[in-house]
Amino acid sequence: MKSNFLKLTIFATAFMFVATSCNKNYLDVSPSNAITPDLVYGSIAAVNSAQTSSYLSLFAFGGGNGSTNHDNFGQKAIDLANDLMGNDMIVHTVGYGWFNADYQYTEWQNSTSARRSDKTWSFYYDIIKQCNLLLDNASDPAKIVGSTAADVERVKGEALAARAWCYFNLINNFQQTYKGNESKPGVPVYTTISLATKGRGKVSDVYTQIIADLTLAETLLNGKTRPAKTNIDVNVARGFRARVALAMEDWATAATYANKARTGYTPMNATTYVNRASFSTLSVGEWMWGSLIPASQATIYASFFSHIDASQAGYAGLGGQKKIPKGLYDLIPATDARKSVFALPTSTSTSIPPYCQIKHEVPVSGSWAADYLYMRAAEMYLIEAEALARQGQDAPARIVLESLITTRNPSYSSAIFSGTTLINEILLQRRIELWGEGFSLFDIKRTKTGLNRLSGTGNHGVPSLNPIVYQIPDGSPLFLMRIPQRELDNNPAMTAADQNP
Repeated sequence: MKSNFLKLTIFATAFMFVATSCNKNYLDVSPSNAITPDLVYGSIAAVNSAQTSSYLSLFAFGGGNGSTNHDNFGQKAIDLANDLMGNDMIVHTVGYGWFNADYQYTEWQNSTSARRSDKTWSFYYDIIKQCNLLLDNASDPAKIVGSTAADVERVKGEALAARAWCYFNLINNFQQTYKGNESKPGVPVYTTISLATKGRGKVSDVYTQIIADLTLAETLLNGKTRPAKTNIDVNVARGFRARVALAMEDWATAATYANKARTGYTPMNATTYVNRASFSTLSVGEWMWGSLIPASQATIYASFFSHIDASQAGYAGLGGQKKIPKGLYDLIPATDARKSVFALPTSTSTSIPPYCQIKHEVPVSGSWAADYLYMRAAEMYLIEAEALARQGQDAPARIVLESLITTRNPSYSSAIFSGTTLINEILLQRRIELWGEGFSLFDIKRTKTGLNRLSGTGNHGVPSLNPIVYQIPDGSPLFLMRIPQRELDNNPAMTAADQNP
């Protein structure tokens, strides 16, 4: 008889996580008698510690399913895989091979342990269980020593927003985009710690829960001061709501929430944009949410910067350099500061080849202390502009777009664009602005444009690593992660028929 893989794991490892932080085995089902809910959640200091541990798992090496492969380092590993499956990131040579299977569209078809789908599923459900534990056990200020009602509201709001973020990422990795696929199989939705099993349900069910969580989170977080930029606050929760509305093609909500989310944030100027530390330092003013990773907590070779920063002694500098296609590079004007975060076509450096990215680098060469970026204000400007344009509000859309892009390129003007050409211009600016930040595959899916990789000199293919796959039509099952086989084997509410095609 099947055991409940997800729920037993939640029950057995929940309290152990607080004690062991990032170093845990997702499949450890040994009972823990040493730590009880009253101890873990008995004071506001303990509750805050539990929540901090949850945030630490965002960049944990070997988190979720315990795989110690060097491509398993939390959210940025998933972001990198998603970008490599898009149109705009090229792998220089085979290097050590990490992430090459994602680039060549073979990795996601494997549902066995320690492969991308298994790691991703485990990663998000591990965070969900931590959120559910907080929500189940830290909701009554009278039972939490030293807490106020405001303290508890903040903790609950953060947990709800984080849970919604996890479900949004899960549904977009394991199913097609929302619009037109509302009735297709979703992912199991758990909102409490129990032994009840759940099936896939529908895509619409997942989004209903996401919206409910974010709506309540916004109410609870409004007016609260977050402990640190590593924590989710009301602006970040509103940013999540904007992302969700964009995927749902709820343009009015997307525009409204993107505007709310970016309130109080100013885009970095051109000088700051090209600074080595600007995309690896949490204190940069435009960053809305990220992980602070000091040298003592850096995961060295198993890290985002090992795989993307070719100036480091990591995998990127050993053949796995990540490059922008010539076709996209050529569309960036010479007056645009963003062009300079990619190596010149004439570069003769062996470690920094032509078109190699130099946007994402550690702040200090030779040190592995570098922070992870999850949300910044530029994304919100682009969501707002796109959502306005898709409602036919061209004039305000142009104003929002120009207010962002002129900070990178003072000579930029969007005056010539309207209607479809304006939407296409916004999408182009999104590709340039958010390059390497994890949005490529989700954007391909939500815009229903399919994969269309440029080939030829400076683009995908020879002399760079051959991605093998250059074009994929919209709605292809190749865009979907497979449900982990362990979930199908151990969750009695799911069968082989629940597997993605």
